[in-house]
Amino acid sequence: MRSASAGAEHRATAQTGRPVGSVTRGTTNPNRLRRVDGWICATLGPRLPEDALVVDLGYGSWPVTTVELRDRLARVRPRARVVGLEIDRARVAEASRYRDPPGLNFALGGFELAGLRPALVRAMNVLRQYPEPEVPGAWSTMSGAIAPGGYVIDGTCDELGRLSSWILLDSSGPRSLTLSMRLSTLNNPAEVAQRLPKALIHRNVPGHWVYEYLTALDDAWHAAAPLSVFSHRQRWIQTVAATRAAGWPVRDGTRRWRLGEVTIDWPA
Repeated sequence: MRSASAGAEHRATAQTGRPVGSVTRGTTNPNRLRRVDGWICATLGPRLPEDALVVDLGYGSWPVTTVELRDRLARVRPRARVVGLEIDRARVAEASRYRDPPGLNFALGGFELAGLRPALVRAMNVLRQYPEPEVPGAWSTMSGAIAPGGYVIDGTCDELGRLSSWILLDSSGPRSLTLSMRLSTLNNPAEVAQRLPKALIHRNVPGHWVYEYLTALDDAWHAAAPLSVFSHRQRWIQTVAATRAAGWPVRDGTRRWRLGEVTIDWPA
């Protein structure tokens, strides 16, 4: 974990007016973030203010996923505004040509959020490219800049968005972990381990809760194998139900599970 002095240094840098962070690879694809966007709209959308300010942090070399976020969010919060932030000036200049739909803008910024006070920050595939000790400082900087009652999403997915995971944070820290997978190409739930957020990917070892959780999902998935004759969806729904019955703090119900998704409360 990051030391207290390192976290203070991270916050101090945020106060200098310079973007906080490093330039990352910036690769992306259309629809790569459709899973987390769907979850945002269904789970967080009703909680956001009607005119919510949402930040898409680190959209990369092409702002297609930021545009998609604005389009999808508009279905539940038509008056919401989305600002894409990048630490690379050339990327900001290129993205600023996109002015459609309305309520979409781009600016230079990093973990300090460019002085904005958003209700939600989506930071997908950003911290994955940072050293693990820098994660707590980045979390602290972002959660300290959001509006009261706001949220931060730190997550990772594969290049096509088939395997995704994300952590929901508020000002008090992590609140939940969501795994989302394309069931038609899934061999077993443990495949998502390679796309865990940076805070967890190196913790997937015996004795840590994330390892035990993925093991529980895998065991339930194999036990539910007979249901695959009906559909991958039915097998997954039984998998999640059995994992909940085993004592894991699983949220939601079949309406979310049938999408290849499962969310648990963050362990204390």
